[in-house]
Amino acid sequence: MKIKSQLSQIITQALQSANIETTDAIVISDATKPEFGDYQFNGIMKLAKILKKNPREIATTVLEHIDTTGMIDRVEVAGPGFINIWLDNEWLAKASTSILDDDRVGVGYVETPQKVVIDYSGPNMAKQMHVGHLRSSIIGDTLATLLEFLGDEVIRQNHIGDWGTQFGMLIAYLEEQGTDTASQNLKDLEQFYKDAKVRFDESEDFANKAREYVVKIQQGDAHCLKLWKQFIDTSLGHCEEVYEKLGVNLNREDVRAESFYNDALSNIISTLKEQNISTTSDGAECVFLEGSDVPLIIQKGDGGYLYATTDLAALKFRAKELEADRICYVVDARQGGHFKQVFAISKMAGMVGEEVNLEHIAFGTMMDKSGKPFKTRDGGTVKLIDLLDEAVVRAKATIKEREGHEEAELEKVAKAIGIGAVKYADLSISRESNYLFSWDKMLSFDGNTALYMQYAYARIQSIFRKHNGEINGEIIIGDALEHRLSLMLLKFEDTLTKASIEATPHTITSYLYDLVTLFMKFYEQNPILKEGVEEEIKMSRLQLALLTANVIKKGLDILGIEVVDKI
Repeated sequence: MKIKSQLSQIITQALQSANIETTDAIVISDATKPEFGDYQFNGIMKLAKILKKNPREIATTVLEHIDTTGMIDRVEVAGPGFINIWLDNEWLAKASTSILDDDRVGVGYVETPQKVVIDYSGPNMAKQMHVGHLRSSIIGDTLATLLEFLGDEVIRQNHIGDWGTQFGMLIAYLEEQGTDTASQNLKDLEQFYKDAKVRFDESEDFANKAREYVVKIQQGDAHCLKLWKQFIDTSLGHCEEVYEKLGVNLNREDVRAESFYNDALSNIISTLKEQNISTTSDGAECVFLEGSDVPLIIQKGDGGYLYATTDLAALKFRAKELEADRICYVVDARQGGHFKQVFAISKMAGMVGEEVNLEHIAFGTMMDKSGKPFKTRDGGTVKLIDLLDEAVVRAKATIKEREGHEEAELEKVAKAIGIGAVKYADLSISRESNYLFSWDKMLSFDGNTALYMQYAYARIQSIFRKHNGEINGEIIIGDALEHRLSLMLLKFEDTLTKASIEATPHTITSYLYDLVTLFMKFYEQNPILKEGVEEEIKMSRLQLALLTANVIKKGLDILGIEVVDKI
């Protein structure tokens, strides 16, 4: 429900009725404390400077013209010229009741849908996915799901690394080991890569063959391409195993590999040369951007291309062929300078129209308890599949003694909790921040964790099991807690809209945490099934509990996290 939008219209009408003109958009903010109302309009101060009048006088004039016959209960002028707004209990009750049977829990669709390309995950086919791919995969998938839910057309793009000199070495070693046993040979890609590198360093003949195979791949040699495709196919299988376990919606159709853009790279260079955007420096083709000390190299002196060249080709394809309105790259924050340059050049060269929104959805690093990048005990890279398996094992240990789950059910619940814990821990912080990875914290029943949300949902389901009957009637707002809970439930759409515009999944997790915390207070202070509670009140509180469960479930679903009926 677009509450802020409705309040903006009411304030706009009040300004017009008071003969106060403004060209600024009317922005309604959440009140910081309950005593300041439900919402606040803070735009009077700016108006006062323009009109050269006392802000409290303007606020008082505006207040007299605010329509309080519908959703608004009362308004007041506060401080130097703020307008505090309280919503009407009857309006809240009707609005909450109206979305009880809505599978979208009151969330509408965007007025102007966009075509959005989201580039995320991006593993290197020469190695198995590791923890470094976790944040991109989780954040990217959440944003894709969120935008789809709100009505945008989302095109997922998995820009995999499948091209370059290392693949000559790898397919030469694959051939030497025997292609008939490729799936077994490539079961551990990390070890296969290490063994191939040892062979490359020790044997001059093998190294020459590997270099020869690189050239042959690039020239389209049938034998080498067959080996290369077999390797890529097996490597993609490893990725798909991770995606399935992690609950990430990426498949083969979403793969747009580096090799896909290979034939377009020479055209990128010629375009930049023809428009005098690039210049030759020390034999390499470079673009010097104003304000940047380091040029972007787009072609090496030996004629080889770089990541930047491929990224420009990808941007052109996504803007021209896919006709995207918004292109998002969910990539490590350390690549910020690179994307700033690539975005600027793509628009300068007309590869991407000025109207297309290009965004680097930057994220920080996952750290261990010592504050260093997450590694294994021996300093190696942690395989993502191993991390996820450990999450399920630890989750199983956490819940094993609760409610007596049967073994099959325990496995299912443990997976939902373990994978949910890993994803929520990532999504619950500002994405640009680094965060400390802690099993104890993420598998806690307390605090802003997935388990806290899942437990709240399960607790509500236990209320329904105890009630064991129909739930009907309308929601009635009888006290301040019910007012706040109902209002919080109706804020869900505004929360999702904010998260989609700013690409901030933690906006959703913060909302869910506030919602669950508020519900727990409501549950403790407003008895639902206690003997003596009037039937009408009981049904109203059951309906509030039901709506809370529905919003928790929908919110976690957007985050890619499952709910469970009991823990």
